[in-house]
Parts: sequence; C-alpha cells; structure tokens
Amino acid sequence: MIQLLYQGQYALFLLILVALIISLSFHEFGHAYVAKYFGDDTAERAGRLTINPMAHIDPMGLMMVVFVGFGYAKPVPTNPRNFTSRWADLLVSAAGPGMNLVVAIVTINVYLMGVRLGWESLAEPAPQFFFVYLAQINLLLMVFNLIPLGALDGHYILPYFLPGKVAEKYRDLNSRYGNMVLLGLVALSIMGLPIFQNVLAISRTLLPLIAFV
Repeated sequence: MIQLLYQGQYALFLLILVALIISLSFHEFGHAYVAKYFGDDTAERAGRLTINPMAHIDPMGLMMVVFVGFGYAKPVPTNPRNFTSRWADLLVSAAGPGMNLVVAIVTINVYLMGVRLGWESLAEPAPQFFFVYLAQINLLLMVFNLIPLGALDGHYILPYFLPGKVAEKYRDLNSRYGNMVLLGLVALSIMGLPIFQNVLAISRTLLPLIAFV
C-alpha cells in the first residue's frame, strides 16, 4: 500500500485504508457478538462489542498492513468457561469470517442495486472501486482467516471436524509450531513468493457468486 503514496495516489490509498479498517472492525465485532450470545461478556466488558474501529484497530497491526501488506487487529478476548454451549468456541471462531462474508454480500449487492436504480454517482470510478474492493477484501479476510495455522480462526474450527486423537495432535502441533509456520509463510509472501496466491484466487472466484442483484 505504501507504494501508492510514493506514486501520489493519495485518494486510492485512503479508499483502501478505509475499506481495510471497516473490514477488520466488522470481523472482530462478529467474534464479540457471538461470544456475548453464548454467555460470555468478556469482550463486551472490554469495549469490543461495537463496530467502532477505535476499539478494534491495533496501531502496529495497521502499520504492518500499510508497509508490508499483512497485519492484524486486536484479538477479541473471550473466556470459554462462560460459554453456554459446547459448540460456542466453534461458532465464535467462525463468526469473524462469517461477518466478513455478510459484509461482502451486503456491500456488493447494495452497490449493484444502486447502479440498477440509476444512482449515477455510483458509476464514478471512486465509488465503484471502493464498493467492489470492500466486498473483495472481506472475502479475502474470510478465506485467509479460515487457514488452520497459528492464531488464525481456522485453527479453532478445524479440530471440530477431526477425530478426537487427531484433533488433539493437531492442537498440540499448532500450539508449538503454528505461529512460526504462518509467520514464515507471510515472510516468504512478502519476499515475492506466491504463497497465498490460492487464497486470493478463491476470494476472487467467490465475488461473482455472492452478487444476487
């Protein structure tokens, strides 16, 4: 992203930054909302049951997005002992990617509806880019966070679909090596290797599939 500033594309930089902040905020709100639904108010007490970006954005994580293309938001705190369902951990983890999917669906279809209704301002390059990019980045966040490595949401979800002993072994290996493997893959991607090319390809494939209008 930082290259856009060097190229003098300040408006484009701002549009992308706003889209990223919105996407990350809704992702974390999804976790907090479902945790509250299943009896854990830890995130609510920490001020995270909101879509206000100030509650979710980590300054260092955002700077990493700007300078290296990968970053993070503040993890939503939860206390599994408060959960009222044995499936709560799975659903809380899936809520972040699920919220990104909802945002993507709403964004692209509201945009397409506006275009069909003749809202001429939406046909301008800037609004068109923003709405399409907002939908696309939410799909990308959804797919990326479903990767079962490190602290990504996928590592909470995958064990529910594995046999008991396999799930235990996976949790053990991921707790030991998952973050290192993930950081290594991110580093290789920053160096130019197409490590996450499939993640981007999947998110792009999904975009036309969620456009119902």
